[in-house]
Amino acid sequence: MVKVIGVRFKNTGKMYYFNPNGFEIKNGMNVIVETARGVEFGEAVSDIKEIEDEEAVLPLKDVIRIATEEDVQTHNSNIEKEKTAFDICNEKIAKHELQMKLIDVEYTFDGNKILFYFIADTRIDFRELVKDLAAVFKTRIELRQVGVRDQAKAVGGLGICGRVICCASATGEFQPVSIKMAKEQSLSLSPTKISGTCGRLMCCLKYEQEAYEDAIHRLPGVGSIVETPEGQGVITEVNLLRETVKIRLDRETETDLAVYPVDEIKVLHKKHFSPTAKHEDDEVYE
Repeated sequence: MVKVIGVRFKNTGKMYYFNPNGFEIKNGMNVIVETARGVEFGEAVSDIKEIEDEEAVLPLKDVIRIATEEDVQTHNSNIEKEKTAFDICNEKIAKHELQMKLIDVEYTFDGNKILFYFIADTRIDFRELVKDLAAVFKTRIELRQVGVRDQAKAVGGLGICGRVICCASATGEFQPVSIKMAKEQSLSLSPTKISGTCGRLMCCLKYEQEAYEDAIHRLPGVGSIVETPEGQGVITEVNLLRETVKIRLDRETETDLAVYPVDEIKVLHKKHFSPTAKHEDDEVYE
């Protein structure tokens, strides 16, 4: 076990573990830490806790100190400098007629480096741009090309749900999302309905996936033969969230479909659940 605190450098950025280095640090405190790219200002998002060694990337970097009032002022000053640097960089991009879009600027806490994040459809030769920026800011310049999901996270916006998009408000880091998730959740596969503002699959598809996978594992699929209080029948539809099934009963004079909770039926022959199953013969019995 190792003692750590979780530190985040942006409101919705990834959380990193650091060695508290003997300091009494509480959730919400600002700290100065040593990182791979230099000294940084961050916010503790957890109290000191113990985790398994394999959960942390060892050796851990140290907390240098709890942030002072002067450190906070330096951090706020850097934020103002970033706004100015953003405008200057855009002017230089226009001057060199580069096909790139600047989306964010970051100053390291000690001011030894400025990072410019941009998106572009093709490879960009920005060597002259770097020279111009270095001449203006008199410090190390680094340009990083990122994807459209990173752009959405940096810019923000509203999703089709009416709330601030997940990546800009709640998600610390991007999780892999696949079209298979949309199929298993019985969602429309229309790109306009399952894509976020970035044009990629919505991050929120990941949130309920574990619940759907659990239900898919437990519930009988379409085509399963079951015993109900009204007799034997065949499942024609499955509602994973409500855990109910629609059943066609085996009655000569009865063609209506009945809906039952899963715990009120007995499965006689189970077929694996398939979100794309259209007919009983599409799947194989267990």
